[in-house]
Amino acid sequence: MAKRCVFLDRDGVINVEKNYLYRVADFEFVDGVPDAIRRLNEAGWQVVVVTNQSGIGRGYYTESDYAILTDYISAKLADAGATVDAFYHCPHAPDWNAPHGCECRKPMPGMVLKAASDLGLDLAGSVLVGDKVSDVIAGRNAGVGECFLVESGHALDDDVGMADGVFVSLGAFVDHLLQCAGQTG
Repeated sequence: MAKRCVFLDRDGVINVEKNYLYRVADFEFVDGVPDAIRRLNEAGWQVVVVTNQSGIGRGYYTESDYAILTDYISAKLADAGATVDAFYHCPHAPDWNAPHGCECRKPMPGMVLKAASDLGLDLAGSVLVGDKVSDVIAGRNAGVGECFLVESGHALDDDVGMADGVFVSLGAFVDHLLQCAGQTG
């Protein structure tokens, strides 16, 4: 049976937005995020991060730097009793052009589709939370059931109407999701 998932963007949703974040010393969670992810875990949702990391393609940091920070985030979440089931990232700069183009950089759906294939996820029964309209478009392009924005990252623009809703933070979104499902946590 396919599993339902909450897809999360990283920068601006999980951590405080800092351009080209890759150093552990610069990382800080958006308030309430470890608890929000723990509550999703307890309610039976898979949690998958899908994040554009163009700093790799631009040469600002390496795949190894990204992996170190990802391991740190996972450890900090574990300390709070929370788990991300998988992390997917696109290392390409916006102007990167492979022979057939990049299929993973949001708004392209590649990361979401790969996660669904790898983990047996029910896209129509899943949701995506981001801080940019490109996140919403990626979710729509992949067939994710509902796509939401949070205000904790980038300033939202006039395209917010493309989202199924806008929340102050991931914690506020999780409150809404669990209330709609008749769950508490």
